[in-house]
Amino acid sequence: MERLQKILAHAGIASRRKAEEIILAGRVLVNGQIVNTLGSKVDPARDRIVVDGKTIRAEVKKYIVLYKPKGYLSDLDEERGKPLAVDLVDAGERLYPVGRLDAQSEGLLLLTNDGDVALRLSHPRYQHAKEYLVLVRGEPDDRAFAAWRRGVVYEGERYKADRAGRAASKQKFGAAPRGQAWIKMVLHEGKKREIRNMCAVLGHPVTRLIRIRLGPILLGDLRAGEWRELSAAQVRDLKQGERKEKAD
Repeated sequence: MERLQKILAHAGIASRRKAEEIILAGRVLVNGQIVNTLGSKVDPARDRIVVDGKTIRAEVKKYIVLYKPKGYLSDLDEERGKPLAVDLVDAGERLYPVGRLDAQSEGLLLLTNDGDVALRLSHPRYQHAKEYLVLVRGEPDDRAFAAWRRGVVYEGERYKADRAGRAASKQKFGAAPRGQAWIKMVLHEGKKREIRNMCAVLGHPVTRLIRIRLGPILLGDLRAGEWRELSAAQVRDLKQGERKEKAD
């Protein structure tokens, strides 16, 4: 359920303030009844909303988990030249990525048209963990993992992993080739190219980087290019800011 004036604004009828004026003037019908009280809540997926005799299509909130393949851009503002991840999803609404994965990275990308959820997941103050499975050259030792957890400096920028540790050499994404190793990292801040820079400074350049978790949401069994909608319970977890950490 959402406030009627917010639904009208999102549907492009008018600004939020102008939508309030339209409601107060008695120009809005919901399921055939005049609604002229500010703050009235309706269900945009079920209720029929009419403004000045015209039925409006209210924006339906969508929450999509996509396995972004390598080579696709997650950021809509980036210069074109590579395909966009959002073009892989046909959900009937205009969707926007939450956070970003660089073109050479892959894995979990959340797409939504819910600005409040997007803010909650992308802003550092909400402390949503981002978990990655990383294939690196060489085999990091205990000192390397300890250094990543303490924090390292790369080109004047400090980077730090909340958690860093070994992962099994055989993953569903493939076995580690000779001379390489799978590791797991968990971050909360997520600076640009943070994992790649952290690994490079210790002599373990990244050859593959896959995001497998964002807050309580897991990539699961999705394959590259596949997507699914979140369940109602998962959406509720996101809105409540719950953190369901997945053990290493």
